[in-house]
Amino acid sequence: MSAITNLDQYLEQQQHKDLLRFITCGSVDDGKSTLIGRLLYESKVLFEDQLGQLEADSRKIGTQGGELDFALLVDGLAAEREQGITIDVAYRFFATDKRKFIVADTPGHEQYTRNMVTGASTADLAVILIDARQGLLPQTRRHSYLVSLLGIRQVLVAVNKMDLMGYSEDVFNRIEADYRAFAGQLGLTDIQCIPLSALKGDNLLEPSANMPWYQGPCLLQHLESVPLETAQPGNAAFRLPVQWVNRPNLDFRGYSGNVAAGSIRVGERIRALPSGQQSRISGILGMAGAQEEAICGQAVTLTLEDEIDISRGDLIALADAPPAVADQFEATLVWMGGEPLLPGRPYLMKVGCRTLGMSCASLKHKINVNTLEQLAAKTLELNEIGVCNLSLDQPIAFDAYAENRDTGGFIVIDRLSNQTVAAGMLHFALRRAQNVHWQAIDVNRQAHAALKGQTPRILWLTGLSGAGKSTIANLVERKLHALGRHTYLLDGDNVRHGLNRDLGFSEADRVENIRRVAEVARLMLDAGLITLVSFISPFRAERELARSLAGEGAFLEVFIDAPLALAEQRDPKGLYQKARRGELKNFTGIDSPYEPPLAPDIHVDTGSETAEAAAERIVERLLMP
Repeated sequence: MSAITNLDQYLEQQQHKDLLRFITCGSVDDGKSTLIGRLLYESKVLFEDQLGQLEADSRKIGTQGGELDFALLVDGLAAEREQGITIDVAYRFFATDKRKFIVADTPGHEQYTRNMVTGASTADLAVILIDARQGLLPQTRRHSYLVSLLGIRQVLVAVNKMDLMGYSEDVFNRIEADYRAFAGQLGLTDIQCIPLSALKGDNLLEPSANMPWYQGPCLLQHLESVPLETAQPGNAAFRLPVQWVNRPNLDFRGYSGNVAAGSIRVGERIRALPSGQQSRISGILGMAGAQEEAICGQAVTLTLEDEIDISRGDLIALADAPPAVADQFEATLVWMGGEPLLPGRPYLMKVGCRTLGMSCASLKHKINVNTLEQLAAKTLELNEIGVCNLSLDQPIAFDAYAENRDTGGFIVIDRLSNQTVAAGMLHFALRRAQNVHWQAIDVNRQAHAALKGQTPRILWLTGLSGAGKSTIANLVERKLHALGRHTYLLDGDNVRHGLNRDLGFSEADRVENIRRVAEVARLMLDAGLITLVSFISPFRAERELARSLAGEGAFLEVFIDAPLALAEQRDPKGLYQKARRGELKNFTGIDSPYEPPLAPDIHVDTGSETAEAAAERIVERLLMP
């Protein structure tokens, strides 16, 4: 019975301990994994089988001459053990009498910046290791910049391997001064510097006798005592992103989610965003049932006095302290995709519980995180960081990331692969987001179409140069004109003489080329026209953007298919010959890719079907009811 009582007391004690999430980062081989492994070992949270495995691995593949190699507790991937470096983010849990901890060991190599960002996104504190032999390195600066960018304000600088520098006070003082000078440029002020040796245990759990000149806290003491930002009451306004509309029966409607900021009490007035509708809290349900107040970090269900329209992804806020609502922003992107960011290309943004369409309207600059220099750029490559203007297809409620990570942070998703390609931080809404509004127009698409007596469509012809797009498009327009239909043909070469004369043929310019044409085609669609678009349009993402702009049933994708050899044989403009000679760069099919449609509405094989027959078939399909 006493054992059960002791267990209950232990569980009760653990339940009421607060939790600190922190990351370790720094340059390669600064001792991050060794530090964490030593903390786990000294905290006595390892099981006997883990200790046995550590001893066996240390003898077999360790780097400490048969002694315990604490890094092996964290570097779990085989590739990491073989190379002696950390590749992925490793999470570990441990606890002391005063606090619980979740630590993320993040990679040091520059090419794994995205992994470091992942580990830092939920951290309260960063432990930045510096090798006492090396001092500040580019990766130290890089990770410090990322820490400040991701909103971590508490930094513990662990000057490691002091045993290899004779525990020199001068070495430590010099490194501390250098780091504080650099951190001041980033706005990092809450900094604790500790000299230590992770391998030897100096200043890790207890003050080191080897460094009597250091009078500050040891590492674990600082981790146990540092105040948690989430535990401080603050004056943040209430925010609850709605994760679920709870409707167990007809008599109950609640809105469930985690409180992202502030607090709310029964009876207080709230505003649902982006709709702006208001109501009053009638009840709060928590883990233990009804409660009078919900505070930051709690998972709750709110009930309201009025039945207003709230959906998953909306934001509930205090009526007199709402967040901003906009559809255009300045934001910072940390690019994680293998393919570069292309302004104008359509992506998906996931912010909170909401997913919506997004594109980068313009890339203002990218940042050299080693020098903090702002560099002109047209694209962002893997692991690069840039500031850009974003445009969404719907307005969202948000706070600046610097004020609230939950309502100001987002990820970017590739529409086709569904892979996460970037992490982002919203700064502020662009002024035009508030100043430019849709103007109601009485004569709409339907009215224009009725006057012309036709169903407006966009007929999008795509294929390689020389496949026969322009020839077939011209024939289709002639046939439609003969039938009395109102049409307009947008041809790739003709448009580049005017609207798109400022664009080249880089991948970014090709994306912008198609984006502009898609917008023009939509305007012509609204005018009630049958619009023919004859463009190579090599990328699926931009063709899908054009389809989405047109709307359901108003877009027909026609794949004018011809083998590359046949297209080269025709080569009416001599472009393939120039490309083969290296005189024409970024030519589709030669040194720039073409992504054929996966499921075109109409497929024309010009190797086996004449242009006349293809045009006749396209017209028949177009005029089908």
